[in-house]
Amino acid sequence: MYKLVLGLEIHLHLKTKTKMFCGCAADIYGAEPNTHTCPVCLGLPGALPVPNGDAVKMTQLLGLALNCGLNANSRFDRKHYFYPDLPKGYQISQYKQPLCTEGFLLLDSGGKAEIERIHLEEDTAKSFHETGQTLIDFNKSGMPLVEIVTTPTFKSLEDAIDFCKKIQDIVRSLNISDADMEKGQMRLEANISMRTEEDEKANKLPAYKVEVKNINSFKFMEKAVRAEMTRQTELLEKGETPAQENRGWNEATGTTISQRSKEEAHDYRYFPEPDIPPMVFDEKYLKDLKNELPQLPDQLKMTLTSQHKLSESSANLLSGSENKILLQKFNELVAANIDPQKAANLLLNKPEFREFSTEEFLTRLKESENKVTDTTVLDEAINKVLEANPKAVADFKAGKESSIEYLLGMVMRETKGKADSTIVRELLKKSL
Repeated sequence: MYKLVLGLEIHLHLKTKTKMFCGCAADIYGAEPNTHTCPVCLGLPGALPVPNGDAVKMTQLLGLALNCGLNANSRFDRKHYFYPDLPKGYQISQYKQPLCTEGFLLLDSGGKAEIERIHLEEDTAKSFHETGQTLIDFNKSGMPLVEIVTTPTFKSLEDAIDFCKKIQDIVRSLNISDADMEKGQMRLEANISMRTEEDEKANKLPAYKVEVKNINSFKFMEKAVRAEMTRQTELLEKGETPAQENRGWNEATGTTISQRSKEEAHDYRYFPEPDIPPMVFDEKYLKDLKNELPQLPDQLKMTLTSQHKLSESSANLLSGSENKILLQKFNELVAANIDPQKAANLLLNKPEFREFSTEEFLTRLKESENKVTDTTVLDEAINKVLEANPKAVADFKAGKESSIEYLLGMVMRETKGKADSTIVRELLKKSL
């Protein structure tokens, strides 16, 4: 029986105004090809890179959010490899002294994902393969790119996906990246190996790993890892060792496909970037950075469940980065002494309440509190209406869904407008 061991590399475009080492606008999404370029990001001879301070700071904030240590001394390095979309023949990245090291993130399963490093680099250009030709758009070249590298920490695919989703939520909460996977702002790479139960117990790593590159959705990551687990297990059961290589996910065939053999660090011939001086951060700067860190999704969730006594599901929804405006509204209502649970229920379940001012919310809340919600009373009124309106019932069952609105109106009349319409609608659907 073979067991999964998996490490992740997550690449994120940072939300800066300009690119990593030049003044080109970083708003490249949807732009005409090759319109956001200059001698620096095109890698022209003599062009000198100047690091983007905002990108450095955003990377350090991410490091703090992921419980990393921040290096007081950091530097950029040259990573050499040859590819059509790498204009200089090397990438300015970080190797020996990255900005952030040795962090962790707690997972929903109760486990802890170990982070080896977080470093900052420039992105490459983008290749398009059409009609036997390769076309290159250099707009993406030089975009500020953060890379989060974990140890081989994941024993389950579920934990790995949970980690990726949490990272997306955290960077959005920090407002350092939109992490839109469709736009390529967040890309996942999984280093996958299989080992025996004995090796797992002994914490012994396999002699190989296969990296599945550039996965652009959580769904594709799940499919790619499962397919690769099956492929590697079949090879191991035949007595073969899977080749150490980079592979890509092919959605059409539901398989991973070989791309190239996997390089080791020495293959890249790293050395310190001679055109950029080392970065030195004093104690005051690093201390001030910690004070800028906002409350993160998991901390928010804990506050909502412990302090405001919200349910797990309500806290999950309100603490998510996509619901920042809703959370702000919730906090305003709680500050106005509105019961937290009532405020959360109405905001999450009745969208019309989201548009009300605090005063309007209070008025509508009082009105809703006077509504009849007792299902026994409502069922009695509903049965009376259904018996009196057999044609509307028959019409609904024949597919005329608008009939339910008529029946709803009849129930409201029967209860003199005091019934909770949302509850009545659900009860009507069940009865019909």
